[in-house]
This record gives sequence, structure tokens and C-alpha cells, in this order.
Amino acid sequence: MQRKWKLNCLLFLLLLCIMPGCRNRIVPKPMGHFRIDFPQKQYRLYDSLSPFIFEYPVYGNISYNVGKVKEPYWFNIEFPQYRAKIHFSYKKVNGDLEKIVDEAHNFAYSHSVKADAINELQWSHPENKVYGILYDIKGNAASSVQFIVTDSTKNFLRGALYFSAQPNEDSLAPVIKFLREDIVHLVETLKWKNR
Repeated sequence: MQRKWKLNCLLFLLLLCIMPGCRNRIVPKPMGHFRIDFPQKQYRLYDSLSPFIFEYPVYGNISYNVGKVKEPYWFNIEFPQYRAKIHFSYKKVNGDLEKIVDEAHNFAYSHSVKADAINELQWSHPENKVYGILYDIKGNAASSVQFIVTDSTKNFLRGALYFSAQPNEDSLAPVIKFLREDIVHLVETLKWKNR
């Protein structure tokens, strides 16, 4: 009897050791993305020799294409923490506004090869003579947000957001959304100096 009791105790202990292992199934975790902590929205004034002023984020740095581009007032706002840049190009309008707008429109739509959709949002701020279009480019295109603004007589400014990374809409979506808000703020605060 004692031998049977020892055998039962041993089987019971063995069962106790095995039971917790049955409940804890190992399940692989899905692939994820890094958590991105965004800074608080704050802006400063861009006021240089250019014929326009606007507010841009304090976490962005202005850089000029010295020596690379011979056009005046072409510059970038760089966001090194996100490996992103907004490229700006300015043109003086000399009766050729329709041609300049068509070129910018065609440039935005050149991304339609990789884009799933391109949505346009029009701006009109007659009090500041700022009229424009924001292009939201969906999908894995090289540029995800572009815009054009003009006063319709003298000035034309174009901007395009690019990342120094492989285009992946899923992983870049939070940063695109964050920087798009800054682009909207920039356009809404833009004023022409030579009106």
C-alpha cells in the first residue's frame, strides 16, 4: 500500500509540474513599428530676403541649396529626427501662371504611378491673396504631400514633402499626418511681401 501511495504522490507531483506548461502557449507576436513621440506643436516666423513670410515648426531646420541650385528662394525645411524634408521652390510670375501651375500639377501627378489616390484640397485666403492646392498622395509614392500657393499675379511657391527612407505608407503614416498639419499651418500663415 505504501508503495502505491508513493507512486500516486509521484504521479500527482509530475502532473502538477506539467499542468502550468499546458496553459502558457507560446504565440509569436506580430511585426510592429517603433513608437514615435512627437513634440508639442510650436512655430516660429520665417522672414528672410524672400518675397514671402510664414510660420514653420521649431523642430524644423531651414537649409539652403547653396551651389546646387541657382534659383533664388529655393530652400528646404529639414526634420532630421524623421528623416524628412519639405523642398520649396519659388518662381516669379511673369504672365505665365497657367504654365507654372500646370507644371506643378503634372509634377504632383507624376507620382500616380505608385500612388493609390491623389486628393486635392483647395485654399483661398483672399485677405492675404493666398490661393493654392494641397495634394495628398496616398500609397507608397516618393512624396506624400505637395502644395502650391500663389497670389495669382506675381508670386508662386511650391512645396513637396519627401523622406530619406523607402516609401512605406503604413510605417510613415503617423509622421506624414504630423508633418501635414505643419504644412497646413505654414500655408495658412503665409503672406506675400510684395503685394
